[in-house]
Amino acid sequence: MRIIQNRRRFLAGLTAAGAASLVGAPTRVLAEPPPETTRIRLAKIPGVCIAPQYVAEELLHAEGFDEIEYVESEPGTATTAKTASGNVNFSLNFITSSIVAIDQGKALTLLSGVHPGCFELFVRPGIDSLRDLRGKRIGVQALGSSPYLFLASMAAYVGIDPLRDINWVSDPQVRAKELYASGEVDAFLGFPPEPQELRARGIGRVLINSTLDQPWAAYFCCLLAGNANFVREHPIASKRVLRAILKAADLCAGQPDVAARRLVERNFTANYDYALGALTEVPYRKWREYDSEDTVRFYSLRLQEAGMIRSTPQTIIANGTDWRFLNELKRELKT
Repeated sequence: MRIIQNRRRFLAGLTAAGAASLVGAPTRVLAEPPPETTRIRLAKIPGVCIAPQYVAEELLHAEGFDEIEYVESEPGTATTAKTASGNVNFSLNFITSSIVAIDQGKALTLLSGVHPGCFELFVRPGIDSLRDLRGKRIGVQALGSSPYLFLASMAAYVGIDPLRDINWVSDPQVRAKELYASGEVDAFLGFPPEPQELRARGIGRVLINSTLDQPWAAYFCCLLAGNANFVREHPIASKRVLRAILKAADLCAGQPDVAARRLVERNFTANYDYALGALTEVPYRKWREYDSEDTVRFYSLRLQEAGMIRSTPQTIIANGTDWRFLNELKRELKT
């Protein structure tokens, strides 16, 4: 009974947010052919910034998917690997990890940016600019992880060689957040709910907030990536998945309290207050305004400068992106 009530409350929230526009465009959806498959697998990671992927579950049912599975994964490299291998069909993921995977020839196709922002760079006193990271200890969960790649691209942007000028510290048994909290590293890059947790504990100082600070705030942080073979063989299903996630992004922007409750009720995260804080801060409506291709170009160039990829930005765009569905949905989902 509780599951039914929760689902009803979530659908009531959709109504409050304007269900006709979120679940709706029913005649248009019904006019399309049905999806080539009714089963979809998405990644489930600890971060809550990719909330549209979780909130989209009911919207995916409305798109004709009967079986929706969330596959446990770590963010970044692990999620790109699962998506490229086909263990996951789609997932929102950090742009840097996706670009590295495409550079390596993995079967990944980027379909749309969904939101900018969410990363925050926490630093110790005495670090007042990105250039001050030279020679410092930076905590990351692993070399090659999303925070590592993201910070490497940021360092390269201000002329720091991330391979030579930074001391990267990782411990597979301890989260980088805790290394920072205990004073073992000078900086770390956190994503929700980590920044919200540290602020609640009164720990740390933020040097850069990618939701607010330029140039990072001008580009998407997370894009929806699909398994390249799945996208090629199931174009109708792919468009329907993207439609559901973009509608869910609108819900996260318009009704963050409803979305945060959904995340907690479905065990995607544990703390409602942290989830609500993150969903309130992340600008989910920007998917209509920002240029996904510009984001891929910007970060590809940064990673190329840092020596993390060999491909040019144009090669990454040509080999690993498909904006057809996004362009159609921007016209369809105008508000």
